[in-house]
Amino acid sequence: MPLRITAALFLLFAFGVMPAQQPSNTGYNIVSIVTDDQSIWSIGAYGYRDAVTPNTDRLAREGVRFNNAFVTTPVCSPSRVAFLTGLYGTQAGITDHITVDEAAAGIGLPESAVTWPRVLQMNGYRTALFGKYHLGMLPEFHPTRRGFDYFMGSPRGSFAPVDPQLEVAGEMKEIKGAASDIVMDAAVRWIEANRDRPFAALIHFREPHLPYTPMPEADVQPFRNLDPTIPDEKGLDREQVKQFYRDYYASVHAVDRNLGKLLAALERLQLDRRTIVIFQSDHGYNIGHHGIHTKGNGYVIAGGVNGPKRPNMWDTSLRIPLLIRWPGVIEGGGEINETVVNLDMFPTVLGMLDIRAPAGYRHHGRDFTPLLLGRRPADWRTEFFGQYDLHNGGLAYMRMLRTDEWKLVRHYRARELDELYDLKGDPGESRNLYRDARFRDVRERLQQRLDEYMREIDDPIVRSGM
Repeated sequence: MPLRITAALFLLFAFGVMPAQQPSNTGYNIVSIVTDDQSIWSIGAYGYRDAVTPNTDRLAREGVRFNNAFVTTPVCSPSRVAFLTGLYGTQAGITDHITVDEAAAGIGLPESAVTWPRVLQMNGYRTALFGKYHLGMLPEFHPTRRGFDYFMGSPRGSFAPVDPQLEVAGEMKEIKGAASDIVMDAAVRWIEANRDRPFAALIHFREPHLPYTPMPEADVQPFRNLDPTIPDEKGLDREQVKQFYRDYYASVHAVDRNLGKLLAALERLQLDRRTIVIFQSDHGYNIGHHGIHTKGNGYVIAGGVNGPKRPNMWDTSLRIPLLIRWPGVIEGGGEINETVVNLDMFPTVLGMLDIRAPAGYRHHGRDFTPLLLGRRPADWRTEFFGQYDLHNGGLAYMRMLRTDEWKLVRHYRARELDELYDLKGDPGESRNLYRDARFRDVRERLQQRLDEYMREIDDPIVRSGM
């Protein structure tokens, strides 16, 4: 259900209450990098050594690493809604990845869902998006109608890893070369052209989304002879899965190599000391974990076949890498263990820049700037709510409550699929305790909290009486 804010109210705060004047905080620019389908197990800074990610690891050394960052929906489009607006996907009418047919039929991010780049734009920042958008293809959903002064990339869910079709200056063109280099090179040129005023550059890679290859030789070579560590799951075709890993790591390496270009450019332009760099993914990922491939809409690969969908909300699909470098404010090499979610990016970016959200706009994130500054609010969250309505390639209505100790996943309109996991005793979520009578009180307590979250956001499941 779209957020209930009238177009008149939107126009009021978009063009009247917060006119584009001098920025509230002229000290810092923002560069926000979002990768597609990247898990923490693909990054060396998280303790995984098969991957080769020196530049991402550098961000961790010079900034802070979040160990418990999650998304509220483990697929692309609704996750990007949460990241940009602080809203759950159902509140924007986007509950699964937007297909080309759905986009042509008019599905996209409604104007009532205010993006944080739009708020920065209203406060005098130049804003740009490079790469993947995936929140509508019709003109009324164009990024330049949602808070971006400039867009170069694809409104679709993905694009080719080599010689992609991308929008440049309002026209779709085939551009020769590796997509990762094309996107980053365009972003660096824009940053250089806009260096004399505060800016926000959002760089949304397609990598390491399928297809993982082809990739430049510089990215393939480090993994050609790698014997990767893979999950110990029954029924996996180990050679197939190992090749998946080699190809996936090559795609991750392409991102990391281009991150190095960005960091070097910021130094060359003398912007590095006044630019906040944020690195994260749109959700987690599985290659053999739980016997599946990809994310919350993953499919079974155990048994050597590419099998049916396995809708899921496992931590491997929900947990994301999150690294933030804020020069002059936070010391490098720190770790944050408190739970944060992608809904938090809307208030946190504004909080770091000392910019107020538009009056009357109700989002569901929380500003975690105090965590970056070494302060833990006494009432910081110990649980979060997630939702996923799969309707592309399958059907599922999933709602989740995750605490530090337990996870409850309900499969509405389905029988005998509900899940309960003891995250302390079983962090791999391998033993479903939902029907274990010993945990009936736990299940009922979690269900009560889950119901409260759904009522709070007027969840469609509550309205439909499922």
